[in-house]
Amino acid sequence: MRDIRKIARIQIVIIIVFIIFKAIRRTVLENNPPELFKLFLLSFPNFCEAIVGVLTLTMIGLYINKKLKLQNDLIYLIASILAAIFVITQEVKIHNLGGNNIYDPNDVLFSIIGLTIGFVIVKRIKPNIQPETELE
Repeated sequence: MRDIRKIARIQIVIIIVFIIFKAIRRTVLENNPPELFKLFLLSFPNFCEAIVGVLTLTMIGLYINKKLKLQNDLIYLIASILAAIFVITQEVKIHNLGGNNIYDPNDVLFSIIGLTIGFVIVKRIKPNIQPETELE
């Protein structure tokens, strides 16, 4: 469970940063920031959402895997693929499950980078749910 708590802490930090950027976005955009900063400010939430998606699906997959007994690396890959399918199909307007989205190639790019970083985080931490013992 230590690994799951570590992933949860990473998610909390990312969500806090996400909220801060969402909160300041309107004010900053009203002051005509440079185009590069504007691009970052508008697309950064997609980056955060992609990372949180990979981490969340990994935790869910590991929990489900207690019954399936698949290799954890396969769970990491499946979680990343499922997150990618959801995020990319949302960005290209196949669905609007995450809200009313506007297609922007920069959002797709930030999402892909976020998915990649989410996968790298999972591969480096290599989270695992230990089998339950009689003491637990």
